[in-house]
Amino acid sequence: MNIRYMLGNEVIAQACLEAEIDFASGYPGTPSSEVIDYLRHQKDRDFYVEWSVNEKVAFENALAAAWTGIRSLVTMKHVGLNVAADPLLTSAYTGVTGGFVILSADDPYAHSSQNEQDSRRYALFAKIPCLDPASVREAHSMMRAAFAISEEVGLPVLFRPTTRICHSKSDVEPDVPGTGHRIGSFERNPQQYVVIPKHTRVLHKKLNEKQPAIAEMFVDRGFNTAEVRGTTAIISGGIAASYAEELISDDVSFAKIGAYPIDAAWLKAFVDQHETVLVIEELSPVIEEAVRMAATTTVVHGKMDGHLPFEGELSPAAVAQAMTSAGFAPTKTYPVVPPEEGIPARPPLLCAGCGHRAVFYAMKKVFKDGIFPSDIGCYTLGIQLGMVDTTICMGASITVGSGIAHSGEMRPVVCTIGDSTFLHTGIQGLLNAVYNGANMTVVILDNRITAMTGHQPNPNTGVTATGVASPPVSIEAICRSVGAPWVETVSSYDLTGLMQALQTAKDREGVKVIVARQPCVIAARREGIRRKPYVVDPEICTGCGLCVKFGCPAIEFHDGKAVITSLCSGCSVCADICPAGAIHKGGKQ
Repeated sequence: MNIRYMLGNEVIAQACLEAEIDFASGYPGTPSSEVIDYLRHQKDRDFYVEWSVNEKVAFENALAAAWTGIRSLVTMKHVGLNVAADPLLTSAYTGVTGGFVILSADDPYAHSSQNEQDSRRYALFAKIPCLDPASVREAHSMMRAAFAISEEVGLPVLFRPTTRICHSKSDVEPDVPGTGHRIGSFERNPQQYVVIPKHTRVLHKKLNEKQPAIAEMFVDRGFNTAEVRGTTAIISGGIAASYAEELISDDVSFAKIGAYPIDAAWLKAFVDQHETVLVIEELSPVIEEAVRMAATTTVVHGKMDGHLPFEGELSPAAVAQAMTSAGFAPTKTYPVVPPEEGIPARPPLLCAGCGHRAVFYAMKKVFKDGIFPSDIGCYTLGIQLGMVDTTICMGASITVGSGIAHSGEMRPVVCTIGDSTFLHTGIQGLLNAVYNGANMTVVILDNRITAMTGHQPNPNTGVTATGVASPPVSIEAICRSVGAPWVETVSSYDLTGLMQALQTAKDREGVKVIVARQPCVIAARREGIRRKPYVVDPEICTGCGLCVKFGCPAIEFHDGKAVITSLCSGCSVCADICPAGAIHKGGKQ
């Protein structure tokens, strides 16, 4: 027996290999990123893998591959599905030939996201099957089955793990990767793939006609199960079902929803056998709404009557509390553990030597009264430096900035966006700002990689997902090609150059672009690039604290003097800031 202790995302990727995947694309986004990372680094199965420039592009690539008859996967986090929503909704009409699985990883509690949306809603909206695993092991078996289900029903299948599935570990029993390979062959079928109104009306009817059989299939094959054990029942799905199963007593019936759509007749038959039902699920009341529609005289408890929250993730303790409040006796309870007093806060910080910090410092010096829209990336942590006023979604820094600039607001607008985010959805915003004559400064923080999600390559890096050399795009050329009249490039570590470029931008009208370039300090270190660290001369240090206020975690303050720790990456910016000249190179490289 081959039992391995594996991360949820690794298990999901392994299941794809066992299911004989032929094509994988995606865009990095926590908590989904490790799936493509696992697939692109493994050597057991040869197939096509790419990191795409955004989720829409990734989706359309994988969809087209499935149209040719091969098995394809597209991965993204839940908010990425918004970007891919246009092809998602219509792909349900066109259907697929090869198995096509859409992995959309949800993030209850917004551990690393800007919202808590529920991807099950998209599946119901699009009328495509959705698989919702309750454990890491179940994620393995469901993903293995997902491709065959897609081929059987001729539709994309949405696979919806949550953070607790993606980033938990479990013992699993993986199988060997499949050895079968398919070669794509596109067969022309305009009535299926050209969605003009005449074809769409027919395709929509066919999609609707598929729904009852799909719902029945999920019951017949054990994805949705029910056991009657008493006059009260709990119905649950996703990771919450695992918690509920731990706490439910033997005389309470239990139904587990692992797949959608739910068979309405099956659900009604179960619900009507009980006096009271408690529905336990994270985020949206998807199951609860179906239960309330099915119930005739049964009393239904859940989110909609206040026993469970609409927001955040659940835990065994939260489920036990909900059971108690609804009149169900959990088999165990969890004491409230107050946080330990006196422990200092540990907020996320920009790394020691991160070039973004110097850029924000220079921006604050030059644009003292500026407005600072920002974007999704490591640099969102600039909020701790007072340099991020807005963040809403990928690419929105430029568009929000141009909207503010056109509103009549007189203060200067300076937005920040990373290289990967700029290539994701920032280019259109820059084009629009130039076209419509916005007066604003765009600072592109170019660290040559998609850093926040795990250092995945992008078109600016120079290699593909599988390590094949690829000509890096010129961000400056892109900016000039959309009409930006002034584009300047400067090193993020060149504090003097940064401030000069920012001052020049401040003095000009129109759209100004500054590309602040410095490779990610972590990626550089992994490549063996190291700079000599800096030290503080205590005889010269006046204890003014300016270097500490800079915010670098490598700089501490002891006995009235600054001290640079072993975290130093040798960026030299603190030496430029020090008014006494007390910081200089020193120590071992």
